[in-house]
Amino acid sequence: MLDQETIAAALAELDQPAYRTRQVYEAVTRGLVTSFDDITTLPRDLRRSLAERLSPLTLTDVETRAVPDGTARKTLFATTDGHPVEAVLMQVSGRATVCVSTQVGCAVGCAFCASGRLGLRRDLRAEEIVDQVLHFARVLRADGRGRHVTNVVFMGMGEPFHAYDQTLRACRLLNDPHGFGLAARAISVSTAGVVPGIDRFAAESLQLNLAVSLHAATDDLRDELVPLNRTYPLGAVFSACERYVRRTRRKVLFEYVVLRGVNDTPAQAAALAQRLRRPLYHLNLIAYNETGGRFSRPAPGEVEGLRRRLEKAGVSVTVRTSPGGEIEAACGQLALRRDAGC
Repeated sequence: MLDQETIAAALAELDQPAYRTRQVYEAVTRGLVTSFDDITTLPRDLRRSLAERLSPLTLTDVETRAVPDGTARKTLFATTDGHPVEAVLMQVSGRATVCVSTQVGCAVGCAFCASGRLGLRRDLRAEEIVDQVLHFARVLRADGRGRHVTNVVFMGMGEPFHAYDQTLRACRLLNDPHGFGLAARAISVSTAGVVPGIDRFAAESLQLNLAVSLHAATDDLRDELVPLNRTYPLGAVFSACERYVRRTRRKVLFEYVVLRGVNDTPAQAAALAQRLRRPLYHLNLIAYNETGGRFSRPAPGEVEGLRRRLEKAGVSVTVRTSPGGEIEAACGQLALRRDAGC
């Protein structure tokens, strides 16, 4: 996508009036055009001149896979400099949620996550993040059923707070009432526990949602599962979350991938309950999605049993479904397995 400043600069070079900026920006963000030729409100010569200078797209669709029931659709993109990026559209319970990536690969290296095995290649620019959303907005519009993107979650590849400035700029572009116009409360940003990022996020004026990927309730286990914990241990993460709640009065969502026999033990459940029995804390349990390696997916009854134990202990908790496992699009499965084709 193109921001207003980039569009305005190009139009100024062409001695065009200021109102043309709004026309082009709205065509890109609301009209979802992929070519300047599609902006028929512009003179033909101007469309040609803009195409010589700019492109409405920063990503190219390389491959798309969808599950038969339509609940999940994953697209592999290529950036203009040849890097692969994956994003997912999930359609569940009347919502159309886009899960976006903020980096190519990830430096956090969670033990159960396929994305972390790639290492970090580079951060994505805000325009590249937003283009993942605009792509699926076009998909929804094309199906002819009047659907639109209702939510965006920054839970794909990468650690959003390692790319903080571009992540927040993408949030603002998505929220811009003169552009895409997605409500701030429909945008959720997830972190594995980057404490300075949580503190910065608390000071933002936008009412965005904060999610923290927890995955263990004790430092010894979390050190093993989420190596970032060695830099920002649980005490520091929860202190930052308390500061966030005090400043914003907004809920913190905690994500917990359940690994059979690893982080679902009675000891972990008890430690988890101690940490999460607080107002404005809510826990989402997610059954591990197979990515190869030493971990196993729990049975549905085992996840439900953990939920009941935590709820009985006073924790606000739900079991979250993660569609798309058949196409390696579920939580923790994005791994760019065809990146050689980009």
